[in-house]
Amino acid sequence: MLISNAFAQAAPAAADPLGGLGGILPMIFMFAVLWFLMIRPQMKRAKEHKALLEGLQKNDEVLTGGGIVGKVVSIADAYVTIEIAANTQIVVQKQSIGAVLPKGTLKSL
Repeated sequence: MLISNAFAQAAPAAADPLGGLGGILPMIFMFAVLWFLMIRPQMKRAKEHKALLEGLQKNDEVLTGGGIVGKVVSIADAYVTIEIAANTQIVVQKQSIGAVLPKGTLKSL
């Protein structure tokens, strides 16, 4: 009662040299790193795979995602018929073709 309350005065806040960008700058940096390490290479691989499928022709030797090697007999919009042995043909989805092999690969197996 005889002693009055003493209130401490806060020091004035220091001015932010980045103008409020300091909090969002790390997120921008993280997105840039994510873009160059993950998203961009994935888009490049997808573009290469699409070009591979568009360039697919009859008698190409291919390797499927399941590891089956064969020669392309016919191509439809979404499916490809592959001959894996003499008089043995299978139908696979076009997207499952992983690589076009060099000519003569089947004879060397």
